[in-house]
Amino acid sequence: MNLLITGANGFVGKALARRLLTGEPPPGFAGPAPRLTLLDLTFTGPEMARVRRLPGSIADPKVLAQAFEEPVDVVFHLASIPGGMAEQQYELAREVNLDATVRLLEAARAQTLATSKPATFIFASTIAVFGSPLPAVVDDATPLKPKLTYGAQKLVGEVLLEDFHRRGWIQGRAVRLPGIVARPPQRTGQLSAFLSDIIRELAAGNSYACPVAADSTTWLMSLSCIVDNLLHAAVMGPEACRDSRVWTLPALRMSMTELVAAIAEVHGSDVLNRVTYSSNPALEANFGRYPPLKTPAAEAAGFKHDGDLPTLVRRALLPQA
Repeated sequence: MNLLITGANGFVGKALARRLLTGEPPPGFAGPAPRLTLLDLTFTGPEMARVRRLPGSIADPKVLAQAFEEPVDVVFHLASIPGGMAEQQYELAREVNLDATVRLLEAARAQTLATSKPATFIFASTIAVFGSPLPAVVDDATPLKPKLTYGAQKLVGEVLLEDFHRRGWIQGRAVRLPGIVARPPQRTGQLSAFLSDIIRELAAGNSYACPVAADSTTWLMSLSCIVDNLLHAAVMGPEACRDSRVWTLPALRMSMTELVAAIAEVHGSDVLNRVTYSSNPALEANFGRYPPLKTPAAEAAGFKHDGDLPTLVRRALLPQA
């Protein structure tokens, strides 16, 4: 199989590529070990067997043409300009989140028209499509009203994926990602970076000033769990996609107090003495007022969350290099 990963040098992309290269092939990936085509702006480290790296912008038609030189079986479209950066740099966000997504879908369509071989297209969407304020419960029937450019652009991607699937040009599956932890400390425009910072800093024995109130609530998933779910999306059978091709992934809901308690359970009770809280209304409006989440469609399709908070905390700090 030939697998294409966009955003392959990013937080989730690197973990997905590493699993495909070093882990057991997931059920459904029959035959020899898959070949990977990795697309991102830059790459570091040595070349690897079974891997073709394409440095460049996903918005560059020449780069996309290279990516589809050989028929692609599965596309993992992870590249994006995240929330905070998308608000500050609209032109860049449109180029990557919207225009490049259209070009990638068109490249997959061209492959189907030329070979009658539609690629399975996994689109990493976001819970930002729901907007804020959220209703008392979020479920599969919750209206989509994004309040950030990032969420609006991802919602357009979902609609296009459904249409390209309907016309037989791709086998489309979109998954809405919650907060993924624990991201490395480099700043990439993620307004939700504090959700990773609090786990990483307290686990390392440092003090942490949490920028939201203790009763702020959010939805989280570990990096290894999102990789599991992306791979599941790639191999699930058509019957699982009969009713929907877009799923809000299951995630654990917690208050910041509950998250800190789980960190203390894993890393020692002194954690409780090393955290303080403040209140940032703007940050809480987007990342601290998450209601109960019900995802029966995703669960019926086989997607999963981390199970419990201590497990999420342990997985969040697994080696990522």
